[in-house]
Amino acid sequence: MTPPSPPGPLGRLSDLFWRRPALLPTLLLGPPLVWLGVVYLGSLFALLAQSFFAIDEFTGLINRQLTLKTYAELLRAQNLDIIVRSVAMAAAVTLASIVVAFPIAYYAARYARGGWKAVFYLGVMLPLWSSYLVKVYAWKMILAKEGILTWAFSAAGLTPLLDAVLSLPVIGGGSLSFSYIGTFLVFLYVWLPFMILPMQASLERVPPNMLEASADLGASASQTLQHVVLPLALPGIVAGSIFTFSLTLGDYIIPQIIGTSASFIGMAVYQLQGTAGNIPLAAAFAVVPIAIMTLYLWFARRLGAFDAL
Repeated sequence: MTPPSPPGPLGRLSDLFWRRPALLPTLLLGPPLVWLGVVYLGSLFALLAQSFFAIDEFTGLINRQLTLKTYAELLRAQNLDIIVRSVAMAAAVTLASIVVAFPIAYYAARYARGGWKAVFYLGVMLPLWSSYLVKVYAWKMILAKEGILTWAFSAAGLTPLLDAVLSLPVIGGGSLSFSYIGTFLVFLYVWLPFMILPMQASLERVPPNMLEASADLGASASQTLQHVVLPLALPGIVAGSIFTFSLTLGDYIIPQIIGTSASFIGMAVYQLQGTAGNIPLAAAFAVVPIAIMTLYLWFARRLGAFDAL
């Protein structure tokens, strides 16, 4: 009987992977993890390091001696106003997203079946397939003084109501496209799918027999919602709020196109590292969302929001 021929290169490679099961996952995951560590974590570390430098007031060059002077500049009135405005807008968008997304996600999780569920996913994800800038500029035309929304208010005889809303201090403006209300509406529209999808996935995990048991024990619909549905849906709400809050906090395109000339954190970072050339202050501003989201995640974990993940 003739001896078997020695295995070829592919055979020897297959034998090697069989003898060392951890080798293949290492080869597959190693390069992406190295890339993530070098590009993402490296750039993040460089950003944090830049925030501890300062701009020399006489030469305009970066003084690379470690200092907290740049962070102290964040406490100036104009910079603190940017931070407060950004956090307030992000919080308002997040809360509104929860209110708008919950009934949509609940209906999709509890009642949508078959083709209707496909329609739901298509309706939620379809806006994500279009260009971000196209959506923002489309909303600018919708919210303009001569836009379709103003025309709809006029056709319904509600122009005095629109004028009253636009005359409100702080949030009002000359038109919806030049007001905080317009900025808020566009943020809400753009980031709403990032709240609906995690919430719907979380609500689908709520066992129907728990809702039936709650009703059998005499709980009303509102009590079941408060004590059964919302606690079980909390992981999805927290996951969606992480998206909406962080994306709103760092966005710099929407506030430049829609709304007043007031600056937000994303705009401040863009302008400081670009036209102003103040990279340390831009880095310090960029650290603010990181710190806020770290505190938010810590607080959510203390509430047990991640226990059901």
